[in-house]
Amino acid sequence: MNTDARAQTVNLGAGPSMLPTDVLMEAAQGIIDYGGAGIGVTELSHRSSTFKNLIMQAENDLRTLLDIPSEYAILFLQGGGTEQFSATLLNMLAAHASKHNGQGGAPPVDYVVSGSWSGKAYKEARRLYEPVRQVVDLRKNIGDATQPIPAPSTWNLSSVDENPAMLYYCDNETIDGFEFTQDFIQQLPEEYRQRVPIVADCSSNILSRPVDIRSHAVVFFGAQKNVGPSGVTIVIVRRDLVVDPDAVQQSYYPRIPTTMVYKNAMDNGSLYNTPPIFPIYVSGLGFRKLVEEGGVARAQERAHARAKLVYDKLEQHPDVFKPTVAHADFRSQMNLTFRILDANTREPSESEEARFVKLCEENKVVQVKGHRSVGGIRISLYNASTLEMAQKVVSLMDQFIKE
Repeated sequence: MNTDARAQTVNLGAGPSMLPTDVLMEAAQGIIDYGGAGIGVTELSHRSSTFKNLIMQAENDLRTLLDIPSEYAILFLQGGGTEQFSATLLNMLAAHASKHNGQGGAPPVDYVVSGSWSGKAYKEARRLYEPVRQVVDLRKNIGDATQPIPAPSTWNLSSVDENPAMLYYCDNETIDGFEFTQDFIQQLPEEYRQRVPIVADCSSNILSRPVDIRSHAVVFFGAQKNVGPSGVTIVIVRRDLVVDPDAVQQSYYPRIPTTMVYKNAMDNGSLYNTPPIFPIYVSGLGFRKLVEEGGVARAQERAHARAKLVYDKLEQHPDVFKPTVAHADFRSQMNLTFRILDANTREPSESEEARFVKLCEENKVVQVKGHRSVGGIRISLYNASTLEMAQKVVSLMDQFIKE
């Protein structure tokens, strides 16, 4: 198989993102003949022992990487992160109703809005349920260095006496380039942390740094950004919060579609219906590779080194580049977003940004244009990217400045 063109191309797309070439080569062989079975992985029965061993290995490696205790189930689902906007809400409401034996009124659910994806999750929650509370909106602070990022102690959190069903946040905003600091959960009031289930969307920074799974009720992530190809969404959920929603007599939450019920997936080992076999397979190969390369701790070191190269260059040339996240501590290590300024007005210039995108494409660095909703430039340096790729980006930034 000829990989020359691939070797010369730097793919910095935000998702579906690049995958390690050696993983793809093994996966390509697996499509033709998986493990000497004489059939490809996409042709395996999901009820076969072969596939059950495959998914079990993927789960075990993920448990190792994130130190996931046995009290948590790992579900391999379809529907993408967008479906989890609904599924997390509905399943946590069912768990709440079960815990309180259907007594009391509708509990509040709290949402932290820090960018585009958490904003979409909040909007979906309001479409399905009431009361939904936006405890803070960080978007207006992110780009303004004069406005500090409000600490969790200042947020308008629901009182624990109201028994909130959950707190939802997005750990890394792919579009906006905002990432919470790793001690974020510990900054929440202790009683709130102990009593309120916390749900995290970690789609675009999972496995790039440690996650305190035990502090969460649910952690979910779509594979297509930092794990594998699109098609599988992985949910890590505390088992005691997985309930049969049809056994709970309460009118304040909507019925849950069958394929979104966590209990159906958990009780059937993610095989309630035909799972996305190929994305699970490739994700498993990625997990195994990461284990062999030193795990999440080493991935974090590599991510920091890559991101630092680019962010340092941005800081060195404030007259040319403007990070969209003004606060350095909250800049994503995965999705580096910035604007390019007009030389005269010092305002963001779409024409200058188009010129930079064109320069990158001419040098085989592709998919650096920012999301259509916000514009600008976005450099996504996921686990599969290398330090050499970040160095090439920086060299092109230097070339752009000189020209």
